[in-house]
Amino acid sequence: MRLKPITIGDFTTKNNVFLAPLAGYTNYPFRRLCHAYGAGLCYTEMVSAKGLKYGSENTKELLYTDKNEGVCAAQIFGSNPLILRAACEDESLAPFPIIDINMGCPVPKIYKNGEGSALLENPVLAENIVKECVKSGKIITVKFRIGIDDSRLITAEFARRMEGAGASLITIHGRTKEKVYAGEVNYQEIAAAKSAVKIPVIANGGVFSNADAEKLINETGADGVMVARAALFDPQIFCALTNTPAESRLEMFKKQLKWTRQVCDERFVVVFMRKMAAFYIKGMRGAAGYKDRLFKAQTAEEILSIAEEMWINE
Repeated sequence: MRLKPITIGDFTTKNNVFLAPLAGYTNYPFRRLCHAYGAGLCYTEMVSAKGLKYGSENTKELLYTDKNEGVCAAQIFGSNPLILRAACEDESLAPFPIIDINMGCPVPKIYKNGEGSALLENPVLAENIVKECVKSGKIITVKFRIGIDDSRLITAEFARRMEGAGASLITIHGRTKEKVYAGEVNYQEIAAAKSAVKIPVIANGGVFSNADAEKLINETGADGVMVARAALFDPQIFCALTNTPAESRLEMFKKQLKWTRQVCDERFVVVFMRKMAAFYIKGMRGAAGYKDRLFKAQTAEEILSIAEEMWINE
């Protein structure tokens, strides 16, 4: 795909290929890995604005970053404009110049609380949230879906509202809330939103290869793409999309394991890296046997030993 920088407020990214916020996965070591492989901007896991307001340590742990990572955007969720603004002004978000408001999460618990994709049904509240968050002085962006279901597609109008409220960029997941992560991406709805606004539009959904990214750009006219699940199976998809040199899966895994051990306790390292290894070997010959051994491993050294066995002859 054609690479170009994206200007978001007064910040400019190195390219137009972004890593999506992925709950449970886009922690500091994983974001750092994707940055190294070419991602132009990476997002934190979705963080609760209420959690920040009430000083939740678990919430703050999701926001760890340092100078080795590169510029990162934080994504927050909630439904109370004042609490969301307070979150933007919280010291935990000080390292993040860009704050993204989640208006697309389809998870029932989030939706029933009036958060995430529920805001698609309350555009006035969504506007007020963005207006209030802009007062924090942060660059505010919004990620949302094309609607709740196929009978209620609101993409272009919602995009105009977000721009009017002060958002500096919007990311559109080209599926409805009801489709979650399955089904075809609706290119026409993203294209309609792109035609409706002047701020940059990032298209999200179904990017698993360079061909997928090119098609998404060509069909929608979007300014860039956001990669989600594909990055879990292979973070080096960013190498393919940005012409960044790749390395072996073993070297990739060792790098991620090292960075995870530097900032997380051993128990988290073991649980998290077992999950990541399982993603990386999906479809590989003998994957089921290796996966069984991985999930029995109790130390990082055991996991590394199995990884070396899996990929030493790659």
